[in-house]
Amino acid sequence: MVGAGSAGLSVAAGTSQLGLKTVLIERGEMGGECLNSGCVPSKALLAAAKTAHGYGGWEIAGVSGSTPDVDFAAVHDGVRGVIETIAPHDSVARFEKLGVTVLRDTARFVDAETMEIGDARLRARWFVIATGSKAVIPKIPGLDPSATLTNDTIFGLREKPDHLVIIGGGPIGIEMAVAHRRLGAAVTILERDAILPHDEPELVDDLRGVLRDEGIVLLEGVEISSIRHGPGRVEAGFRRDGRDNSVSGSHLLVAAGRSPQLQDLQLDAAGVVHDARGIVVDGRLRTNRRHIFALGDVIDAPHFTHVAGYQAGIVVRNLAFRLPARVDYRALPWVTYADPELAHVGLTEAQARKSLGGKVSVQRVALRTNDRAVAERRTTGSIKVILGPRGRILGASILAPSAGEMIGLWCLAIKQRLTLKAITDLMLPYPTMSEIGKAAASQYYQPLLFNDRTSRVVGALQWLPIW
Repeated sequence: MVGAGSAGLSVAAGTSQLGLKTVLIERGEMGGECLNSGCVPSKALLAAAKTAHGYGGWEIAGVSGSTPDVDFAAVHDGVRGVIETIAPHDSVARFEKLGVTVLRDTARFVDAETMEIGDARLRARWFVIATGSKAVIPKIPGLDPSATLTNDTIFGLREKPDHLVIIGGGPIGIEMAVAHRRLGAAVTILERDAILPHDEPELVDDLRGVLRDEGIVLLEGVEISSIRHGPGRVEAGFRRDGRDNSVSGSHLLVAAGRSPQLQDLQLDAAGVVHDARGIVVDGRLRTNRRHIFALGDVIDAPHFTHVAGYQAGIVVRNLAFRLPARVDYRALPWVTYADPELAHVGLTEAQARKSLGGKVSVQRVALRTNDRAVAERRTTGSIKVILGPRGRILGASILAPSAGEMIGLWCLAIKQRLTLKAITDLMLPYPTMSEIGKAAASQYYQPLLFNDRTSRVVGALQWLPIW
C-alpha cells in the first residue's frame, strides 16, 4: 500500500483487520492532504470564521452584535490543534497496532512484482497505489511558486492577509474566500470561467449574491496575463471584456485544480499505464496490471475524501473477498462549505436533459417558504430536484445552512432508485430546513392529486357505507 492519505489508510485498515499481511509506505505526513492541508484545516478555519461572522453578521430583532476581535495567529493555532486532535487516528502507532507494517520512505517500482523502498526491496502479490494529488501551479508569466500560497501552505499563515487574491473559483477558492473575508481580510477571486461550474447555475447565482454582499470581489471570465511579485505585495494582470486591468493584494492563493502525484513511482518499470490525468484503472480500480490497484486522487475520478473512502471499500472487497466489486458514482455527493452551503448529488438538470431529453422534470422550492428558515432569518437558498419518468429522483441540489447535512437523504434516494413518493411518505420533524425536500415532493404530486377527476372520485366514494 503506497500512500497514507484517506484512501491508503482505509485500505490498509481493512486488509490488515481481515488478516492480510499489509505494508503501508508513506514518505510524507500520515493522514495525507485531507488531514493536514485539506478537509480538516479548511473546516476548522471556516468554523472560526463563522463564529466571527455570527457576532454581527445576522440581523435578529432585539439582538445587536459588535465587530469581533480576531487574533489571526490564535485562529491558526486552533486549526493546528484540531489537526493534532484527529492525527492519532491516522498515526503510525495506531496502524502498527492494527498489524500494519509502516515504512517511512519513497516507494518505486523495480518491476511489476517488486518495489524498492529506500535501500530495501519488497515483493508482494498485490500493490495498491494511493499517492494522492498536488496543487497545480498554472504557467502564468511572472508567477513565482515560492511566493505563492496553495492549500498546502495557506494554513501556515499566522498573520492575516490584508488582501488575499485567489486564482480559481472552485470549492477551495470559494471556501478560503469566505473564511478569510469573515476573519477580516479583503478578498478578490479571479476565475477564468464562472465560479463553481459543476453546480446548478441558479443556485450558484444565489450564492454569488451572498458572497458579494459580504464584500468578496468576484471577477469572472478573466484571462490572467501576468503576475508581479514585490515586497509584501503581488499584482495580477488580467484581461476581461476586452479590457486590460489588474488587481493588487498582499497574498496570492492559487486554487486552480490538482494533478496526480506520480513522480518517483517509476510506473513504466511496472508497465502501468498512466497519463496526465493519472493512473488508468477499470471499474474495479485495477490498472492494466491486474494485481496493481490505484485509487483516490491519483486516478482520473472525482477528487473527494469521501470518494477515496468509498473506493477503498471497492478495493478491499476485490482483494480480500475476491469479489468483482465496481465503482458506481451515480449517487456521488459534493459540498461547497460556504455559508449557506451548496450541496449536490446525482445529475444536474443539464446532464439529465442531455441523457433523457423531454423526460426530465424539475421541482424547485425556495428556502423563504420554510418555517425554520424564516424563524432563523436565514432564507437565502432553495432546493432543486431533478426527476425522470414517474418521479424517479435523478439529482438534487440544496443551497441552505448545513446543506451538507441535508443532502444525505437524497444520496440514499438516488442510490436506491427511489421516486418522490418515498419522500412524500416520509415523516420529518418540524420545524427543520430539511422539510423543503418534502415540500418539493408534495409540489410534484399536487397536480396529479388535486384536480377535477380526483374530486369526482372522492365525491363518489362518499356514497359508500361507513365501515
